[in-house]
Amino acid sequence: MTSAQRRTSTPRTPVQLAALLVGVVFLLVGVLGFIPGVTTDYDTMSFAGHDSDAKLLALFQVSILHNIVHLLFGVAGVVSARTAANARPYLVVGGVIYLALSLYGVIIDLDGAANFVPVNTADNWLHFVLGIGMVGLGLALPRPADADT
Repeated sequence: MTSAQRRTSTPRTPVQLAALLVGVVFLLVGVLGFIPGVTTDYDTMSFAGHDSDAKLLALFQVSILHNIVHLLFGVAGVVSARTAANARPYLVVGGVIYLALSLYGVIIDLDGAANFVPVNTADNWLHFVLGIGMVGLGLALPRPADADT
């Protein structure tokens, strides 16, 4: 049996399932950010910058760049979920990145040029909760000793 066959026949570990779920949610959010109606003030969306008034679910400020970041995190999650050895770092490192983004959003002037992603207060809270959740899942979920590397 080849390693590819073993991988497809072996059930996913909890950490792999968590990375897959997080990745799929990021993909969904990234796509929804480009759909008028789901994203309010869609016509004001810019590539980047605080002047984008587009809001996903009328709450979270988004731009084309912000949506692309969500899509990239989604692809990374789905790809990393293929192995437990990759799923755990995706969750932990991704969570740390989102915690840093939350801190960044608190520190910068939300109406200034430094807010290029862009983020608003709702985004900051979401990024904080998301970061804690991802790090927590990555550290707390068990991984069998014989998981692939």
